[in-house]
Amino acid sequence: MILSQGKCGFSKCVTVYLVAMATADLLFVITDVILSSSVRMYFRYSFMEITPVCALTLIFSFAANDVSVWFTAAFTYDRFVAIWCQSMKTKYCTAKMAAVILATISVLSISRCIPWWFTVEPLYIIDNVPWHCSSKSSVHDSGAWRAFESLQIIVTPCVPCFLILLLNVLTVRYILLASRFRRRLRISSGENHEDPEMKNRMKSITLLFSISGSFLLLWTPGVMFYIYRQIVKKYVIYDINADYITVSTTRMLQTLSCCTNTCIYAVTQRKFREELKNAAKYPFSLIGKFNKLFN
Repeated sequence: MILSQGKCGFSKCVTVYLVAMATADLLFVITDVILSSSVRMYFRYSFMEITPVCALTLIFSFAANDVSVWFTAAFTYDRFVAIWCQSMKTKYCTAKMAAVILATISVLSISRCIPWWFTVEPLYIIDNVPWHCSSKSSVHDSGAWRAFESLQIIVTPCVPCFLILLLNVLTVRYILLASRFRRRLRISSGENHEDPEMKNRMKSITLLFSISGSFLLLWTPGVMFYIYRQIVKKYVIYDINADYITVSTTRMLQTLSCCTNTCIYAVTQRKFREELKNAAKYPFSLIGKFNKLFN
């Protein structure tokens, strides 16, 4: 809500991306953390446990996760174009183009996650009502489904991870070269005071490395453990053992990654923090106004 008001000093294009990223993160928290995990754990035999609803929640959870990752990659590419390709900036880095790209990613992500519907079956049926989502044994024995799962891992997060890392390295390289040239130019002109432009560029480098570092740190363990399971051909884990704990930990890290990008991009910005403080103070100011009105 704070970002959508456009008072944080971002351009319209950047605001669209940040709002979309925050929305995708929120949807992932709702579908995966709340509906898929918390509701099923604490409200057994609720409406969410019916197999079709459970399967839909699974699809939207995968889609929200996919969208969150690819929105970050799209935003990284947008910033890369804004810095590297000045000729494309006026046409590509616009709010309208951002909306088109985000809508395309959303449609493709949902379409790509639909096949997961066919991987589950009811655990049991009571009064002709299917309950719970159990993974079909034929899925784990099928080479085609394992290939599809591998493709899913490649598309998300391997490809976005590679793109984010590559684009950020190129962006940082460009910033460093431009800063070096600017420093030499200032020295030759006899300017010795602090350069605010250089300070802003160093903040940009720190921000870019924070994004790349957090993304790699939180997603790499899951990808590596998935590769390990494919090598040892261990597709299903039934017992609570070291593998189960590793799967749970990597899942937790991946869930956390869908909540960090917006914080890194937005909370580190001074104007956003100011608007956040104003939003926190707003209810108390309303209470003060009502007190004055009735007194």
